[in-house]
Amino acid sequence: MKNLVILGGGYGGMRILSKLLPNALPEDVSITLIDRTPYHCLKTEYYALAAGTISDQHIRVAFPEHPRLQIKYGEVSGIDLEAKKVLMKENSFVSYDDLIIGLGCEDKYHNVPGAEEFSYSIQSIEKSRTTYQALNNLAPGSVVSIVGAGLSGVELASELVESRPDLKIKLFDRGNHILSAFPVRLSTYVENWFDNHGVEIINNSNITALEKSTIYNHNNPIHSDAIVWTAGIQPNMVVREMDVEKDPQGRVVLTIHHNLPNDEHVYVVGDCASLPHAPSAQLAEGQAEQIVQILLKRWNNEPLPESLPAIKLKGVLGSLGKKHGFGLVAERPITGRVARLLKSGILWMYKYHNG
Repeated sequence: MKNLVILGGGYGGMRILSKLLPNALPEDVSITLIDRTPYHCLKTEYYALAAGTISDQHIRVAFPEHPRLQIKYGEVSGIDLEAKKVLMKENSFVSYDDLIIGLGCEDKYHNVPGAEEFSYSIQSIEKSRTTYQALNNLAPGSVVSIVGAGLSGVELASELVESRPDLKIKLFDRGNHILSAFPVRLSTYVENWFDNHGVEIINNSNITALEKSTIYNHNNPIHSDAIVWTAGIQPNMVVREMDVEKDPQGRVVLTIHHNLPNDEHVYVVGDCASLPHAPSAQLAEGQAEQIVQILLKRWNNEPLPESLPAIKLKGVLGSLGKKHGFGLVAERPITGRVARLLKSGILWMYKYHNG
């Protein structure tokens, strides 16, 4: 019996399971899923959990059940590619015949002194819970500084406005406009929304250090009762420590079939993979579908395709509280209630199709 080991039950891992189970998995293959939580987490909604506008239960989806699926809870400490073993923190290991690495990402602190020690995070469900406790225990009038005005920072700031309108929110961004990956029209729309809701945007910022209750912008101290870091990501530590070829962002370089160049049995999916698009749930799911195609062909001793179609992304949607939103759909900017309804609908459909 061959053992397919999947590291991480994120969007990529879940899509692989949904494509193989219940009927597409060959009779001579079993699956071991390794994750540090006993359920799939909707990472795109961590901002709302941290702000306190949804409960923990709303962003949990049960893993599928199958006679040849074993779910192992624990934390991966390393991967021995030569021995084909996944090393676990409790000094055990799991052997594999084929391995899919989908361990996700962590915050990138850009060597800013004190950033990791004195800021909160929304990169994992555990850290989002901690951030929720910190933000919602603040006294009225407290200052919350959010470092990074990409999609995560903007959604957290807007959700916090609704959850805690008594707080003073500062949003720090390095560029001339927030949401630098979006068209200026969308950035301007979101900036106006923040202006109308009392969020202070600090453009052209340069965070040089963090201390307890203090954030330094261009070395100028600014008091803050809580600081949340949303200013960049990097691959999981396990992937960063792997001795394989990586791109300048530290993501693993792969063949066109999504496996390591020198090992056809090891695949990387999601945030840790070097792909032509920015990491996203959509991208991980599209990549996962192609990995399943390749695995089935290899298991059946069929020739592999010489090329795979480009993964098509449908767009990006962001929320501004519960009633407004923004995004790009088929490269067309949309704003307002329609954008928010679209995002809510997509989330509902995802949860419906995943049980």
